[in-house]
Amino acid sequence: MPGHLTAFLVVLVLALLSMPVYALRGPGRDADADRKGSRFLLGLGDFLVHWFMWVLSPAEALALRLRLTPDAFNFAGLAFGLAAGVLIAGGHLEAGGWAIVLGGVCDILDGRIARATGVDSAYGTFIDSTLDRFGEVFVLLGFAVYLHPLTAGPFLAAAALAGSLLVSYTRARGESVGVTCKEGLMQRGERLVLTILACFLDGPVSPRLGRPPGSVVLATLGLIALGTFATAAYRTAWIGSRLRQGGKRGP
Repeated sequence: MPGHLTAFLVVLVLALLSMPVYALRGPGRDADADRKGSRFLLGLGDFLVHWFMWVLSPAEALALRLRLTPDAFNFAGLAFGLAAGVLIAGGHLEAGGWAIVLGGVCDILDGRIARATGVDSAYGTFIDSTLDRFGEVFVLLGFAVYLHPLTAGPFLAAAALAGSLLVSYTRARGESVGVTCKEGLMQRGERLVLTILACFLDGPVSPRLGRPPGSVVLATLGLIALGTFATAAYRTAWIGSRLRQGGKRGP
């Protein structure tokens, strides 16, 4: 069994074992996640959100003691996104998966550090969300290169990229005209989890199904594409209906 996959399975087992500990002895719901309105799987996975914040709390405490800034995590997340794209393009899916994991952790910690130290600002919100998009683009471009031997590979990677950007665009455009919509199934958290799983599962699962390498990734990107376009369409309709009811009109 490859070393990266073994490490992933060990981490997964430890994570599963920690969940009952958190449920029985943990601090309960994370106040910062509640204030931010963080959700996963339309609220069905909210336990996982608060559990993961608990898991990350030692890293957050260490970052605060070291006086690391939100920007340090913002640009580290960007670097991990770029590394993930390069690794995936080169066929190193498991290593790319770890880079996506680390980039996701940085994405969480930047905002939490900013709020904990009272330096959250419009600048931070802009840099955070914009660099997140850069990182996601790098990853999906990496998938497009990796999947070029498969007929539908580049197309599904492009569709997943377009849908992901549309999800972010509809929210940003709605907020620019005074309507906030964070709803939808395929948000960033769901996309991160799916791409991480695809990176680690493609190697062992694709050949067992009698399929060529990249088949699990291909199916995952198809799912992301469908989910993101559905989410963007839902947000468009939802925001449009609110604007029509309120008589508001954008520029």
